[in-house]
Parts: sequence; C-alpha cells; structure tokens
Amino acid sequence: MSPELHFIIFLLLRMAIAAAFVVSASVITERSGPVIGALVATLPVSAGPSYVFLAIDHDAAFVAQGALASLPINAATIFMGLTYVVLAQRQSFVVSVASAIGVWIVLASIVRLFDWSLAAGLAVNVVAFGICIPLLAKYRHVKMPLVTRRWYDIPFRAALVATLVAIVVSTSGWVGPRVSGVIALYPIVFTSMMVILHPRIGGPPTAAVLANSAWGLLGFGMAIAVLHVAVTHFGSAIGLSLALGTCVVWNLTLWAIGRRKRLAH
Repeated sequence: MSPELHFIIFLLLRMAIAAAFVVSASVITERSGPVIGALVATLPVSAGPSYVFLAIDHDAAFVAQGALASLPINAATIFMGLTYVVLAQRQSFVVSVASAIGVWIVLASIVRLFDWSLAAGLAVNVVAFGICIPLLAKYRHVKMPLVTRRWYDIPFRAALVATLVAIVVSTSGWVGPRVSGVIALYPIVFTSMMVILHPRIGGPPTAAVLANSAWGLLGFGMAIAVLHVAVTHFGSAIGLSLALGTCVVWNLTLWAIGRRKRLAH
C-alpha cells in the first residue's frame, strides 16, 4: 500500500470515528432536554477525537503545547455562547448564528497571537466564566419542544465534525501545536445545535441548551488544564484519560446537584 493511500484510508477512518461521537451526542441532546443535553454537549465529543489523533501523530510535548493554546479558546467559546443566547431571544437565525461564530473567530484570532502559560489560560477562563455564567442564568429555564429529525441532520453533523478532524490531522504537522490546539477546540457541537435546532424550535429553546452548557464548559476548561499537566508528566495516553475522566466526573457531579435540587422542590 502506498504511503498516500495509507494516509487517506486512516484519515477517513478517523473522520468517521469522530463523526460517530458527535452525532450520538447530538441525538442524546435533542431527546433529553436542555439540562442533560447541555451536559452531553460539553463532553469532549469533538475535541477529544481530535486530540487522540494528534497524540497518535505527534509526541507528548506537541499535545501539551496544543492544550495550552486550547485553554484560552475555551473562554472564547463561552463568549460565543453568550452572544448567541442573547441574540437568539429576538434576532433571526442568520444574525444570531453568524454573530456568535464571528465572535469566536475574532477571539480565537487574538488568542493565537500569544504564547500562553497555564496560569494565564486559567486566569482568562476564570474571568470569562465569571462574567458569562451570571449573564446566562436567566436564559436556562425554557421548555424544550418536541424535535422531529430531518433526513439531512445526521449527514450534516457528521460532515461538519469530519471536516474539522480532517483539517486538524492534515495540517497539524506544518501549522504547529498552537494553531492545532485552536482548531481542535472549534465548538462543533454548539454550532450544529444552533444551525439545526434554531430554525426548527426557535431561538429561546435552542439558547437554553447553550445557557445550561456554561457550567459544563467550565469543567471542560479544567480538563484541558489537566491534559496539559498530565501529558507533560505522564505522557499522552494517561493525560488524555485523566482529561476525559475530569469531564465525566464534573458533568456527573453537575447532574447529581441538579437532580437533588429538583427533588427538593
């Protein structure tokens, strides 16, 4: 088998695996309501496969450096969510989604101009979430209408995440860890939910899913920090496992707290 054919086959396999993760998470999100959906949406179903493939192709130092670049991007994502949530209450689908994506692109472009330390990345997240979580709180409680899936939903989501993985895997060797870390954290799940759900169920219910995602996204930022530290000291396999474990434990804790509050009422 030629090297070119070998690369194409494995690239397609990686794209298919990543797409399966995101599609599964999106379906669960639609069927579970905004609270459970938000917890699923903030699991590393998009960034996780991208980082696994980066770890396969590069050494631990590359992955650790990429995580440093990803950490402040997590702050950009919560501002993207806030932009969409606020605009989706009254503005059209096009204005809400385009503005949110535009905010992420601008902030990501600024982020990639700097060499980030772990402390700086954590500080940016603390400030960003300190601002956004209180502002998002009042948009969280909206009843989720019944969603009827259309034939193109799953292919669209699969194509979206597969394209992201293809970009990350194909370009990581020459763009370096900083840009790879930025690209890997593009919020595919948020984008697909906005694009698919907003025209169907309206802005406020779709915004409720993103508003409920704030606390989960905070945990995702912690997982990125864990990834950087653990990969540096223990290697990529242990680092990725600990980062995934951080996300899962954090989101399960949020679920348990929310369930206890509901039972109390």
